[in-house]
Amino acid sequence: MNKNIPVPTIAKKPTKLEKHGDVRIDNYYWLNDREDPEVIAYLEAENTYNDALTAHTKDFQQNLFEELKGRIKEDDSSVPYKLNGYWYIKKFEEGKDYPIHIRRKDSLDAPDEVLFDVNEMAKEHSYYKLTGISISPNNKLAAFGVDTVSRRQYVIHIKNLETGEIYKERIENTTGSATWAADNKTLFYANRNEQTLRSEKIYKHTLGDAVESDAVVFHEEDETFMTFVYKTKSKKYLVIGSMSTLTMEYRILEADTPDGEFRVFQERVRGLEYNISHYKDHFYVMSNKDESVNFKLSKTPETHTGMEHWEDIISHRPAVLLEDIEIFKDFLVVSERDNGLNKIRIIRWDETEDYYLPFDNETYTADTSVNVDFDTDILRYSYNSMTTPASVIDFNMVTKTKEVKKEQEVLGGKFDKNNYISERLWATSADGTKIPMSVIYRKGLKKDGTNPVLQYAYGSYGSTIDPYFSSPRLSLLDRGFIFVLAHVRGGEYLGRNWYETGKLMHKKNTFTDFIDCSKYLIEQKYTSPAHLYASGGSAGGLLMGAISNMNPELYNGILASVPFVDVITTMLDDSIPLTTGEYDEWGNPNEKADYEYMKSYSPYDNVEAKAYPNMLVTTGLHDSQVQYWEPAKWVAKLRELKTDDNILLLHTNMEAGHGGASGRFEALKEVAEEYAFLLDLENIKE
Repeated sequence: MNKNIPVPTIAKKPTKLEKHGDVRIDNYYWLNDREDPEVIAYLEAENTYNDALTAHTKDFQQNLFEELKGRIKEDDSSVPYKLNGYWYIKKFEEGKDYPIHIRRKDSLDAPDEVLFDVNEMAKEHSYYKLTGISISPNNKLAAFGVDTVSRRQYVIHIKNLETGEIYKERIENTTGSATWAADNKTLFYANRNEQTLRSEKIYKHTLGDAVESDAVVFHEEDETFMTFVYKTKSKKYLVIGSMSTLTMEYRILEADTPDGEFRVFQERVRGLEYNISHYKDHFYVMSNKDESVNFKLSKTPETHTGMEHWEDIISHRPAVLLEDIEIFKDFLVVSERDNGLNKIRIIRWDETEDYYLPFDNETYTADTSVNVDFDTDILRYSYNSMTTPASVIDFNMVTKTKEVKKEQEVLGGKFDKNNYISERLWATSADGTKIPMSVIYRKGLKKDGTNPVLQYAYGSYGSTIDPYFSSPRLSLLDRGFIFVLAHVRGGEYLGRNWYETGKLMHKKNTFTDFIDCSKYLIEQKYTSPAHLYASGGSAGGLLMGAISNMNPELYNGILASVPFVDVITTMLDDSIPLTTGEYDEWGNPNEKADYEYMKSYSPYDNVEAKAYPNMLVTTGLHDSQVQYWEPAKWVAKLRELKTDDNILLLHTNMEAGHGGASGRFEALKEVAEEYAFLLDLENIKE
């Protein structure tokens, strides 16, 4: 790698930021103007530098891309599911980036009816995302959302599925999803605030009417909440939800009376989280009522929905997290998590049966899948593990027999799951807590401290990253890498308390857990600091920034994708998309104690004059969740202060947002870029 290439230079334009009597000088605050030609020039200079410094790996990147792509079945299709008399399928064709959505009437042998060929729709766009396909009850119309910028501001269109005509209505600046009333002509949808991107209003649109005249049926005025609308699986009720990090509220209306008034199901109480499902003449309520931190299940009559009427069905259990329910005509299916592992429980409504699906692994993921049919004995679920490709399985809840409808094919002829070992390890954190890790590597590996390890984590919002199969990951494993998924606090892997002890004033546990996992891997001779690499994106990118400040000596390299690294400045700016809804996760820096705690770990504020690991930082110019200027400022400050001559690269995708490229193969180029960076540091050339 040629380190003599001149490093990009950037002007320092000090901005004084003051809060609670504390003054911060931000030399790179000016980068937050994407319309400024000087900003664009800097991002492009960093891209040019990245290209020059990695020029010697371009052929390897291309080879890796072909290798990754070669494992994917290009002419593939989803397992069909039946809804209202039609079988729905999403298929891919060879050489094409985008799906084709089709359906077949009554029988799987019926001719294809093409709903959307996204390849055709995306032809004129460098980015294209179709979302929220919603079919009218009479099967004749489809509402759908389109984003061509990657900022998650969707335009909703309506298509006549009989004639193929797309109606003239363009409902702009929405979340992309819409819900039909029972009359086949009334649509409900959520808008996005132009500046903050918060979904704050629910509108009602009548087919053929001017969009400008759409009525607001609900306005969520609390800036820490977002709102959404959907229909119950029973099809009887339209539901408007209001959600913040810690509190939920719902409103309901019969779907056959779209001009009626929505009524509050249970008014918001700070800290009360609940979800509702409808069955016969009752609602089933999953909630944390009565300090049920791991949630419990109750039922309440349709006519009396306030929580004083909620009657417990499944009580709170301190060791078992209740994650979800799925309702069928004869069965209730409950998704639970016990000691980190997914469990699927099946209960007959008449209580004559109550049993669990059997699973026999320590690093697996099992989830209920697409179950839109109410009147069926078949439960569809998905299963995969770190060594086993994903399967979609239909389980007959009466006969207890299962049929594997599809197992992900890994092409290329080289994959054999028996060549890999997965295990669960437990590190001990500084405060004595046991931190689980899911690990995979090739058989025959010697634990002598020389193995390269890629350690990944997320650790925020109670989002649990379960151990999962990845065909791209094989390109690292087959070249000697060990992959480690660290289940740090801030997720919900070990229950709700695992989340509570990894947020707000406990946020640093997320970072120290990751570091203690790293130290364990080094102590147990899985790897050494010369061969240990860390990876995380978004809030996981904050984790990368924090560990690089706290213990840079443990890592040879870090991959930080769309990293949230300028915590205080972002959280103080309520004009930035999605900020106010985050106070319950990170704290509110308008409060002095929160400000001081956040400042003590904010990666950008804690960059120092010292040695840092090799780093590849990636972002998207149109990112709506972590604005591009956060990673750009962070890299600029690292360049200014770091004392090492390690590699520091910033790659800005000038056409994409938070999720990266939109095509299924374009996204693999980004993976190939990251893998080439790691492999090059390990001096692995092919």
